[in-house]
Amino acid sequence: MSLNKKQMIKLFTNLVRTSHYDKMMYRRMMQGKLIGFYHPAEGAVAPGVGACTFLKKDDNLNPHHRGHGIIHMVSKGIDVSTFLAEHTGKETGCCKGRSAFHFHYPDDKVYQQSGFIGHNFAPTVGWGYAAKRRGKSQVVMNCSGDGSYGEGRAHESMLMCQNWQLPVIFFCENNGMAIFSSSEEMHPTEDISSLAQGYGMPAVIVDGQDVFAVAEVAMAAIDRARKGKGPSFVECKTMRFNEHDIGTPDLKGWEDRSEEEHADMRKREPVRLATERVLADAILTQTKIDGIHEASLKEIEGVEEFADNSEICLPSEEELLADVFVD
Repeated sequence: MSLNKKQMIKLFTNLVRTSHYDKMMYRRMMQGKLIGFYHPAEGAVAPGVGACTFLKKDDNLNPHHRGHGIIHMVSKGIDVSTFLAEHTGKETGCCKGRSAFHFHYPDDKVYQQSGFIGHNFAPTVGWGYAAKRRGKSQVVMNCSGDGSYGEGRAHESMLMCQNWQLPVIFFCENNGMAIFSSSEEMHPTEDISSLAQGYGMPAVIVDGQDVFAVAEVAMAAIDRARKGKGPSFVECKTMRFNEHDIGTPDLKGWEDRSEEEHADMRKREPVRLATERVLADAILTQTKIDGIHEASLKEIEGVEEFADNSEICLPSEEELLADVFVD
């Protein structure tokens, strides 16, 4: 599915915005301004942008944990000012500052986030079944990493979605690393998408550093699901530039990832590649690119100001104990 100029500009804009959002979250974590933790997304922002930019508001989304879903939610058009407030422990957060990472946006069809790997697969089946039963052209975008496909729930979900022909996209962001374990150690084949073949599910592999290539295959999968043709599997080969989460060692197995590996990865930084593409194809001028960066930074300033000026979460004892015990 080829992209037009308007679509490419929207993708590029979302890529720049989400890259700046991720850098902001990293900076604030290092400044001690976030509660909990943060899993940086640098190097792996293109998959979420490509997957979610052309979703509709009514489509269900399970964001990837990397970047805590901010890449996916910003791209879907969700106002994330309450997301930062949540990560800052403020009453204006989407869960009143009580959850940090365990956010939800039910009005935007983002229902949950969990620290359990593979938690998303079972609800995905339910969301897909509900969409099909209602007869709506609604799709489910289920984003997760390569490590989650070692979970039995992933296989059960793929089997059920294929049997029932549910409108689900299994969107695997394969950065080759599950905390410290490499995908070679955890999977018998190089391509995670080969798992879908066992269930007769169509699958495609795409360069996860190329936001435009990702969007093309994601749009095709979304269109297929909307037409009632069942689930599909998209595997994005992407990269994780930083440690798993801020403060943990950047290891591969028991060894530090080398400077050479980092240098090679950064040659394929997604914003850099996308910038080269839009300039070469005369989609945008450098002046307009600079303006997109400036507007993104201005947007983030407003989000930070909202979080910083919000009231700190200080729940009462009664609120903390509400619904915990039953008389």
